Amino acid sequence: MLEWIRKHPSASKLLFSFAIGVILWFCPKPHGLSPEGWKTFAIFTATIITIVLKPLPMGAISVLALTAAVLTGTMKLDDACNGFGNSIVWLVVFAFFIAKGFISTGLGNRLAYGIMSRFGKNSLGLGYGLVATDLILSPCIPSVTARAGGIVYPILKSLANVFTGDSHDPKMASFLTLCAYQGTAVTSAMFLTAMAGNPLIASLAASHGIIIGWGDWAIAAVVPGLMTLLIMPYLIYRLRPPTIRHTPHAKEMAEKRLKEMGPMSLQEIIMTLTFLMMIILWIVGHFIGISATTAAMLGVSILLLTRILSWKDVLQEHSAWDTLIWFGTLITLACALNTSGFSSWFSQFVAQYVQGFHWWWGFFLLSLIYYYTHYFFASAVAHISSMFAPFLLVAIALGTPPVLAALLLAFFSNLFTGLTHYGSGAAPILFGTGFVTVGQWWKTGAFCSFLFIPVWIVIGGLWWKVLGLW
Repeated sequence: MLEWIRKHPSASKLLFSFAIGVILWFCPKPHGLSPEGWKTFAIFTATIITIVLKPLPMGAISVLALTAAVLTGTMKLDDACNGFGNSIVWLVVFAFFIAKGFISTGLGNRLAYGIMSRFGKNSLGLGYGLVATDLILSPCIPSVTARAGGIVYPILKSLANVFTGDSHDPKMASFLTLCAYQGTAVTSAMFLTAMAGNPLIASLAASHGIIIGWGDWAIAAVVPGLMTLLIMPYLIYRLRPPTIRHTPHAKEMAEKRLKEMGPMSLQEIIMTLTFLMMIILWIVGHFIGISATTAAMLGVSILLLTRILSWKDVLQEHSAWDTLIWFGTLITLACALNTSGFSSWFSQFVAQYVQGFHWWWGFFLLSLIYYYTHYFFASAVAHISSMFAPFLLVAIALGTPPVLAALLLAFFSNLFTGLTHYGSGAAPILFGTGFVTVGQWWKTGAFCSFLFIPVWIVIGGLWWKVLGLW
């Protein structure tokens, strides 16, 4: 048996994942949970384990998961295809095409060399540069997917190309990718307008008499947020150190390359104007009824009309189509967990076990559970929709100050997206670079959670005491 496993590692991993799914499937369902909810949980768990073990490409695993869901009657075929029509999934796909335009016109290299000329004395500085770029944009772009995919990703890809091409340092690309992604989790937590789910949180809190304004959110988040952004790149630098750590001549090299590139070409100008148009629409779109996905679709259409992108370029962007399959599948399964009643059952299950705790310890336990259950969600908005209100009510019933409870759960609703490569719309875009393996991504996400949670609870707690929130 051991010999067969050594000779067929992929088959043995697939069989192990299948066995876990079968065992869960035939285990007695918990009291109060529907049979559909338990079966969906079994399929979702087996899918995630298979993705982590990676016996097959993620796209292939996703097709197998949907096939299992349909053949077992857990889902109808139409329901199994719902995730592929999700607007966030298509925003992710369009982001890949936009990045292609940045690279093909040379604008991406121009932006990359611009960042290198300012932050490029060492690799750590480049990581801070990407994080700073996202922080500046986060208050005014309410879609983290648009921000990460349309702005940060093209710059990251161009920086990675510079180092992997000229200096042969693929570890630099891995470091920058992880910095950029974990940075989006923190910046999204810092402003009410930095992530699409944040206004939903404010609305849910208001329905229970807790009013959180833009300024209230920002002031409460500024100290733990900036502290996290100061520490996080260095933590990732220690976890995933690039081969080239000091780049003393990068500033001079970047300035030289910028001079060699000369003035912007017509294609770069068109790409820049299209880029600015998308940023403006991402900022004001919710006031004029244009979604982030529609703005990205318009941008891609302009690139096609101006021949910056050809249809062949679109077809050959394999990462985009691969991401459409696996991310759409995870969205489908995660939504099914919610609609089948699994999420609400789990919230009630947790609530009965924290009764009788002192409010501080009870709320701390609730917050941890709320944070780490994001492994079972492929959308922060879905997680918020199903679990924020029940957990908030339980926290208040324990005696937690209402505003404190709402704000900490709100911040965790963004920070927990750093856990997985499907934790938010930004995740599959940056994971799609191929510079970071699933194992490295999850390991970094776990270690960053060990930073995020103490900083926001301890440093944040002291700051909120100063603000009089508890």
